[in-house]
Amino acid sequence: MRVTPCQAALAAAIGLNLLLLYCVWLWASSCRIPRGIPGVTVLLRDFEATENDVLGTARAFSSLLLPVVVAPDTVLYPPLPLPPGVTVFPVLPVPERPPPLAHPELHIRTRHVALVPDGTRALPGLLERMRDALERGSGDTRIAVAPVGPVPLRCLELSLEPREWTVRYRDAPAIPGLCQAVEGAAVLLLRTRDLFALPFPLARPVPTALFIQAAFRGWKLRVVPTAFPLSRRLPLSPHNQWKAQSRLENQRRQLMRDLGIKREVLPDGRERWYGCGKDTARCFGTIHAGTPQYILTGRWTPPCCLRALRETTRHVVSVLEASGIRYWLEGGSLLGAVRLRDIIPWDYDVDLGIYKEDVGKCRWLVAAAAGEAVEDAEGFLWEKAAEGEFYRVHYSRSNRLHVDLWPFYSRRGVMTKDTWLGHRQDVEFPERFLQPRVPMEFAGLTAMAPNNAREFLEFKFGPGAIENPEYPNPSAMGGSRSLQ
Repeated sequence: MRVTPCQAALAAAIGLNLLLLYCVWLWASSCRIPRGIPGVTVLLRDFEATENDVLGTARAFSSLLLPVVVAPDTVLYPPLPLPPGVTVFPVLPVPERPPPLAHPELHIRTRHVALVPDGTRALPGLLERMRDALERGSGDTRIAVAPVGPVPLRCLELSLEPREWTVRYRDAPAIPGLCQAVEGAAVLLLRTRDLFALPFPLARPVPTALFIQAAFRGWKLRVVPTAFPLSRRLPLSPHNQWKAQSRLENQRRQLMRDLGIKREVLPDGRERWYGCGKDTARCFGTIHAGTPQYILTGRWTPPCCLRALRETTRHVVSVLEASGIRYWLEGGSLLGAVRLRDIIPWDYDVDLGIYKEDVGKCRWLVAAAAGEAVEDAEGFLWEKAAEGEFYRVHYSRSNRLHVDLWPFYSRRGVMTKDTWLGHRQDVEFPERFLQPRVPMEFAGLTAMAPNNAREFLEFKFGPGAIENPEYPNPSAMGGSRSLQ
């Protein structure tokens, strides 16, 4: 068969492309560092910038011919005379270089990696024992842990409550060697592929970051009781102790922001809070269609916001009662009181009704009615709402979590008001529900509420309002009313 010039040119082009692809494959194969080499890489991440034992720790493990990687945020300063073969791997990106975590296999080639705290000394064979314990474990055992120093580790159970932005620690049940977190200095060993599959593989503090990310994935820890030696070091100076504590607190706060945690409940019941406070803005922005952004991510109101709302409610109720203003729980706040004796977990404000003719009894409301936002002696901010004829009491000038005060007045036995925002429950109602008002437990205090709360709520929300919780605007959730 005769080959035409066009066919010959096409065949030559195809052959040239195949040759180019082969050459590129050969070049990439020669440059690619093989992954999964047996062995353990020692990674030093948690240490002080100046007063540290990085040099001694690196020497101890490199003397056993183990690869050692030091991972500071930026370049080590002051410089250290590290042993040959110890790699320094700054974590934070710089504009003129590729992202450092884009190719972790270029720095950690072994199948396993051990995150070693500063001041640890090597114990021959212990990392290998940890690796073997990890590989013998069940499929959900992904981290092996060994103590550092003479103090034994405290084995903990870690439970995540993502909707409540909360992580909770408890002493673990008596399952020998299996934990979800530990308390105390420890070496953590895991598969390299597992470490770098995490969204925050080298976040600090390293143990806390790994334990929480592991809990999200259902991973377990296998504890190896043999301890690594701890170096003898002079204690930090008072100034450097303060710096170290401040650094740790800043790292922890940044980590919790990244992981979406607002509260830690410690084994002894103490709590650490990471959300908004009196001097900060609230944790969420402007609310559209009655649906805060956090609901769309499957979460409920941050616990710090609920705490601030409870505090604001207690303050407002005490002021109203001291001023002789008749008030009552309204709308979703009354629903929360009947269901839970508390604020509904996904609610973002508290609603109280007041008699309009009583406004003049409270000097803060009088000032707000005159158009002046006024801060009271406790730091709560009273103002007239921009949306209409009602009032807001904010947690602070900075943090605009608030209690809404709705002035109602009686017109021929029906309670009405001058501003209606189109909410489903925003309707007139018979004054008989307030004659008399009755006490009801709510948010840690006793507040006044309409009599016959069930009838009042069903009058406003419809039958079954108490037994059938739903978000305030299901259409914003794609029509879903589910709270799961």
